[in-house]
Amino acid sequence: MFVDKKLVPGSELLSYALSNKIAIGAFNFANTEVVQAIVSAANVLKTPIILQASPSAIAYLGTQYLKAIVSVAAEESEGPLALHLDHGQDFEICKRCIDEGFSSVMIDSSSLSFEENVRKTKAVVDYAKKFGVSVEAELGTLSGVEDGTSVLPGCSFYTNPDEALEFIERTGIDSLAVAVGTSHGSSKGKNGNAKISIERLREIRKKVGNFPLVLHGASSVYQDFVDVCNKYGANLKDTCGISDNDIREAIQNGVAKVNVDTDIRIAFLSAVRKVLSENTSLIDMRGYLSAAKDAAKEVVMRKIKTFL
Repeated sequence: MFVDKKLVPGSELLSYALSNKIAIGAFNFANTEVVQAIVSAANVLKTPIILQASPSAIAYLGTQYLKAIVSVAAEESEGPLALHLDHGQDFEICKRCIDEGFSSVMIDSSSLSFEENVRKTKAVVDYAKKFGVSVEAELGTLSGVEDGTSVLPGCSFYTNPDEALEFIERTGIDSLAVAVGTSHGSSKGKNGNAKISIERLREIRKKVGNFPLVLHGASSVYQDFVDVCNKYGANLKDTCGISDNDIREAIQNGVAKVNVDTDIRIAFLSAVRKVLSENTSLIDMRGYLSAAKDAAKEVVMRKIKTFL
């Protein structure tokens, strides 16, 4: 196990995951409460974690606040953690995050042609390696909404196994996000039938070998949290997630990192709505944010247990 609790490159954690046939949970955050929930859950379960911020979360928090929060998190974490840029859209934001102390970045040029994706990804890799920062990229396209970007189901496509190997070799990336049937957001699949294509995942792994694969859009969308949200005034319709069993099988087939965002948002929202609905005179934000933090911790612990 790791000794240094400070920020480490994401590649170190994913190498550990592959060796132990587990996955590292990569949890998105946009406020202090969610970071506290993630670190607390990881400490209970004694596992390394990845804290990840999207470009919109960075814009919302501001770089200085983000760095301060994660600095405290690194001190309080009982295991190692990585700070990861999720879905970096261009070289400039990846460079900025590397320069400001992120230990891992994702460059997402998956919407471009294969050659353009290779070119833009290689530029980030070449810069990141100077600072010991690991790089994730994506090949294939997931449907759904992520960080303000919407991809219609008809415009999504699975990762090509042959292209995956070529992409890894030509770019020098440390991990690859693959499109194998998952999607962003709280509504996945048709008629509630959201499935990971384990067959496609196996084909990719057969080509790329023991290389860390990343699963985006794999929220379970736990119905108990959805029900609480809707009971207290939300309007979450047609919610459907990826089953924990599918995720476990994906981990056995090379997935070393699983992103979690929607599940945290729904759990957080369920607690806020419940507390405010039942306490209509409450004006102390700590009353509902404490409950939201507890709910976020609960769902993070569920996810980590699925990954181990």
